[in-house]
Amino acid sequence: MILKIMVVSSILKTKFIKMKKLLMSMSFLALLITACNTEKKDATNDSPKVASSNTPVDTAAMNKAWAAYMTPGDVHKMLAKADGKWDAEITFYMGSDTSVNKATCETEMILGGRYQKSEYEGNVDGMPFEGVNTLAYDNSRKIYISTWIDNMGTGLMYLEGTFDDKTMTMNLKGKATDVTTGKDIMMRETVKIIDEKTQQMDMYDTKEGQPEVKTMSILLKKR
Repeated sequence: MILKIMVVSSILKTKFIKMKKLLMSMSFLALLITACNTEKKDATNDSPKVASSNTPVDTAAMNKAWAAYMTPGDVHKMLAKADGKWDAEITFYMGSDTSVNKATCETEMILGGRYQKSEYEGNVDGMPFEGVNTLAYDNSRKIYISTWIDNMGTGLMYLEGTFDDKTMTMNLKGKATDVTTGKDIMMRETVKIIDEKTQQMDMYDTKEGQPEVKTMSILLKKR
């Protein structure tokens, strides 16, 4: 009797182990199916992004717009009239004090007449002075863009603006660095074309919490 019970017990134990293995296999299969379904859903969710990247592009319109953007126009021809050498009288305003300095400026159109570059050389308060100004006219945005760098700093001044045909004045606004605080200074610049051989530039800045002040002017006379 005891032997019979042991045999039956052994059979039941064997069936239990097989059933356990079967259940574990089914559970693993279920997890695998779930993972596959998740990957399919992710692929489905990603499909619109892939489709959007394949959206047809109007190549003709894009080429036309790019051609217009890269081609120098009437504004660039106007800027080219300033090509040549200029004598510059640079005045710095420091409160009630002023400092007047002499420099030369050579202006030329570069990169196929698309940009104007002006290089300055002279002395400021007895120190050698070099500066480079670039001026662009963005055909697409219809604005002027001016940058300035010199050997008296390590930053860059960036200005944008428009040109008033009635007053023959370019009005630009932008930012430079306040060297004492490291913060931005709001800058404003006007460049008036008095005649083909005379230009007047005036620079103003507005430090945080202070009114606008005039800091510099340059009188340019073409040789």
